[in-house]
Amino acid sequence: MRYSIFTFLILLTSQVFAWEGYDPLNNTPLAIDKGNLVREGEAIELLDYSTGQYHSVDVESVRQIGGSTEVEVFDYNTGEFRILDMGY
Repeated sequence: MRYSIFTFLILLTSQVFAWEGYDPLNNTPLAIDKGNLVREGEAIELLDYSTGQYHSVDVESVRQIGGSTEVEVFDYNTGEFRILDMGY
């Protein structure tokens, strides 16, 4: 029982430090966990909340638009480019 409570607290804490966002084309909420350096040319992991799966992506560009950040990535899992709206 003690381990399950500890695991739950770790998972809860890791979600607090995630950068929440949205993929408007695929209509899916997502998150980039703390520790990922979101810079052009970097490889990062993002969590797709609709499937519960992590995706390996390369950051192609990062742009500030209004009060949010647009991150263009190449998703190795799908073989497609995605535009993410981070900070909604």
